[in-house]
This record gives sequence, structure tokens and C-alpha cells, in this order.
Amino acid sequence: MAELEQDADEEARGETQPYDAVVLVSFGGPEGPDEVMPFLRRVTRGRGIPDERLEEVAEHYHAFGGKSPINDQNRALLAALTQEFARREIHTPLLWGNRNSEPFLTDTLRAAAGEGMTRFLAITTSAYSSYSSCRQYREDIAESIDELTQEGVPVRVDKIRQYWNHPGFSSTNARIVSEGARQLRDRTGAVPRLVFVTHSIPDAMDDTSGPGDGEGNAYSAQHEELARAITEETRATLGEDVVGELTYCSRSGPPTQPWLEPDVNDRLRELAADGVTHVVLAPIGFVSDHMEVVFDLDTEAQETAAEVGIEVLRVPTVGIDPQFVSGLTDLALERAAEARGESPDRPTWPGAQPRPSVCAPGCCPNLRVAKPAACGSD
Repeated sequence: MAELEQDADEEARGETQPYDAVVLVSFGGPEGPDEVMPFLRRVTRGRGIPDERLEEVAEHYHAFGGKSPINDQNRALLAALTQEFARREIHTPLLWGNRNSEPFLTDTLRAAAGEGMTRFLAITTSAYSSYSSCRQYREDIAESIDELTQEGVPVRVDKIRQYWNHPGFSSTNARIVSEGARQLRDRTGAVPRLVFVTHSIPDAMDDTSGPGDGEGNAYSAQHEELARAITEETRATLGEDVVGELTYCSRSGPPTQPWLEPDVNDRLRELAADGVTHVVLAPIGFVSDHMEVVFDLDTEAQETAAEVGIEVLRVPTVGIDPQFVSGLTDLALERAAEARGESPDRPTWPGAQPRPSVCAPGCCPNLRVAKPAACGSD
């Protein structure tokens, strides 16, 4: 009888074997004013950042009622993935766990293990390579595994690869930007400048982002490559000599610490001085319209643009676009095939190389520790 139940379970999971469940792993965010400071303390734990500085950041959240949009966006993405799994007749359970707010990843895994699930595949809401955008996810996953192991609840968690150049992400962004540029051009008669935006990180973190073989600068290089590819597609779509460039937002840390530049607000002022009047603002560094988008771009950057006389069209993030959701599902099936010892196709745009599913030792190190820890999980 037990063998029959096991066979039925494996048949239900289908192409996602050997995983018992797929878990959406995200950053998390506060859902009310009382959660803002505890959330920020968890995000910055171990960095020695005083509450006075965190209170300044907290004001960004309080301006929106103390609630980040990210959890609602994760609920929407989970629902969209559920629909895509059902459309493909994939019956593997879909779960959700955050790194810094409820539902916490450790709690999600513990509850699932109580139902007999022990092997999980993580879909993370971060597309690029750096400590903050990849390795820290792996370290947090490893911490959850260690905590549960100490409780006598052994689990294993693998992770899909970074997907900045997977068609589900890159082609979706290209379509969104091209459509936005066409709308702005057709309405105003002006060929807009494409200004791509991503989260800034310290120069030192970018310098050490990559496979751990001394190359570095993978984070900025991946964004630059995607920005160039989208610009070329937009140029071909519009039949115009479109110009695109990469900028950064959400800088933090002490003023003496170099971070990636130019800041999007500084660049908008420079573009206005050069005579640019119309801009498509494209948040390609983000998966959904969370706080860095709605505050840094929809609030601060829009205020800057109005001040200098630039009309800005901020196009959406990939969010729950069906092409993106389908791409995440493809990435999950690709990783499952690898776990079964198969060699699946690993699509990217032409000429690009996909990131490995398992990072090399020393990749994207944590510069706050003397000796980088192992990546922790697959």
C-alpha cells in the first residue's frame, strides 16, 4: 500500500520530481506601522545600524500607511504560478516563505515537513548575481535548514538559477519597454530616452559579484547587457535611433562608501540640461512594484522629472505578466530535470550564457565576514 501511495505521489508531481513542493522565497515587507521597525531591524541585523538611521528609512513606509506592497505582490505571483501549474497539469504544492517578514521561510518549511515534505525547490524573486541578490538568499535558506535540522526536522532546499537573461524575464522586460516607448512616441511625437533603473549596491559588492574566479562586476555587467539588448529591440520595434542607459536608485550606507552610480535623480537632471524632454523609466532591476519602485521612482524620480521639465512614463515591472510566470515555471522544471540527473535546455537570449544552478565556492562573498561562508544550499 505504501508503495502505491508513493507511486501516486510521484505521478502527481510529474516533471517537478524529485521535489515535494515548490516554495516562493522573497524579501518580505511590513504590513502595518507596528511592523516597520522590527522589519528594518531584521533586514539590517549584524550591521550595527542605529535606530535613528532606520527611523529615516521607516518614513518611506509610513508615507504608504506603514505597509509595503511586496507581500500582496507575492500573493498575486503565487496565485499566478498556481494557475500556470494547473494549466500544465503540474500538481506539486506551491508554498511561500519570506526572509524578513511573515510568513517566514523557516515556519513555512517546518509546517510542510509536518505534512511529510522534505525536499523543496526555491523560486526567488531576484534575477541578478551579487551578494544581496543571490548569495544572501542562499545563506538565509541555509540558516532555515540548519535551524530545522537542530529541531530534528531535516529538509533539503535547492534553488533555481539567476534568471536575468532567461527569456521569461528578459523578453518580458523588452516587450514592456518597447510598448511603453511606442506609446510615448506616438502620443508626443518625441523619441524617448530609455532610462533603466536597478537597486544600487556598494562598489565593493559589485566588484566581488560573480563566479568567484576573480572576474567580478557581474551585477552591473548583467544589467548593462540586458539594458543594451532591450535598447536594441526597442530601436528595431520603433524604427528610431533610441538611446538607453543604466541608472541606480535606493542608495544607502555612509556617504564615504562608494555605491554604483549614476543615481536616477542626478541623471534626470543631467538629461534635462542636455535637452531631453521625454523619458521611459524602466525598473529592470526589480521583479515587482515594491517599495523601491513606488517610493524611489514613482515618488522621488517623478518629482525630480517634474522639477526639471521631463515627462516620464514609468513602465511596469514583470510582476505577474503571463510570459514571466511561464518563464519561472520553465526554470522550476529545468532545475528539477537537473536534480534528476538530466541535461535540459537552458535558454537565454542569443549568445548569452546562463548562470549555473549551483554557485561555485567563493561566489559573491559576504564582505562583512572575514572568511566567506559556503553558499549553503543548492
